[in-house]
Amino acid sequence: MTIGIVGGGQLGRMLALAGYPLGLDFLFLDPSREAPAGRVAPVVHGEFTDPEILKWLSRECQVLTFDWENVSVEALRKHARGARRARICPPVTALAVGQDRAAEKRLFERLGIPTTRWRAVGSRPALERALREIGVPGVLKTRRMGYDGKGQMRIRTRDDAQRAWETLGRVPLLYEEWVPYECEVSIIGARSTRGETAVYPLNGNVHADGILQVTRAPFGPARWHRMATQYLSRCLEHFHYTGVLAIEFFVRNGRLLANEMAPRVHNSGHWTLEGCATSQFENHLRAILGLPLGSTRPVGHSAMVNLIGRIPARERLLALEGLHLHDYGKQPRPGRKLGHCTLVESSPGRRDRLARTLLELVAPHVRLP
Repeated sequence: MTIGIVGGGQLGRMLALAGYPLGLDFLFLDPSREAPAGRVAPVVHGEFTDPEILKWLSRECQVLTFDWENVSVEALRKHARGARRARICPPVTALAVGQDRAAEKRLFERLGIPTTRWRAVGSRPALERALREIGVPGVLKTRRMGYDGKGQMRIRTRDDAQRAWETLGRVPLLYEEWVPYECEVSIIGARSTRGETAVYPLNGNVHADGILQVTRAPFGPARWHRMATQYLSRCLEHFHYTGVLAIEFFVRNGRLLANEMAPRVHNSGHWTLEGCATSQFENHLRAILGLPLGSTRPVGHSAMVNLIGRIPARERLLALEGLHLHDYGKQPRPGRKLGHCTLVESSPGRRDRLARTLLELVAPHVRLP
C-alpha cells in the first residue's frame, strides 16, 4: 500500500515515520529540493498544481493526502473527477473551507459553534462598516494563506486600520473582534472511512509572535474537553470527514470560541508521538485506510516545545531527563520551525517544571502560565 502525500514538510515526514511500522510506503510531491520528507521517502519535485504529476502520483498510490492546507483545491478537484484515481483524504470540501477564514466562520455559525464576531472585508468602505459594527480593538486578517501569525495585523485605532489596509488590502480580508482570552486550546480527532471516531485530550497552547511555542496535554477542566469534542464531532459529521481534523479555540469566561480549523495533522498534536497510545500521525493513516483507529489514551502528562529559528546543542537538550528530540533537518532561519521536543511526566506539576527548564534553553522570552 502506497500513500501519496501532497507536501513534503515536517508533518508529511512524521506521517511517513508513523506509517513504516504498519508496512506502508510513501511518495511525496513538493516543489522544494530540501523538503524534510525527502530524508525518509521519495519526493517528486514539482508544483502542487501540475496535472501530469498529480495524474502520475495517483496511478502510483492508493490514497492521496496532504500535510498542509494551502495546496490547490482546483487541481485536486480536477484530479478527483478523473477515472481510476486515488482517493483523496481528507475531503476536498474540508480543505477548501480550511483555506478561507470567512468560510470557516460561516461553517462554525452554521453548525452552532461559538466564534468571534467578524465581517468579510473586500473594500475600504467595507472595512469602515466592520469597524463601526464590531468596534476596536480588532484584528484584520487575510482570508487565505495565513498561518503562524502571517497575514494579520492588530487594530487598536483608526490609524492602525489605515496602515493595515495599506499593507494587506490587495487581497480579500476578514475583520474580527479582539478577544481578551484567558488561554488558547485545541482539540484533535480522527474519523475513519468506516465512520469510527477517536478524539485526543484537549491541548493547552501558548503562542509567541503568532507561532505555537508550547502545548500541554491533557489540559483544562473536563467540561472544556466535552464542549470541544462536541464541536469537533459536528465538523467531522458535516464533511463526512476522513483523517485527522483540528480546531483551535479561545477560552473566554469559560466559553470556547472557535478560531480556526486545520484539515490535517496539527502542530499542537505532536505530543501524541510519545504521549499517547497512538499518535495523531498513525491514526490519520489508519483513518484514511479504513483501519481500526488506535487508542487516544494519554500515557502521562505531556508537553511539546517547538524549536523555532535555532536548535540548541543536542547535548544540552538531551541532558534533560525524559526529553525526546525531533529534528526536521531544516536550515535555520528566524521564525522557522526546525523541530520540537516532548516530555511525558507523571504529574502536571513535574511536566510544567521541566517544560520551563526547556524553555530557558530554547525560548527564554516565553513564560508558561
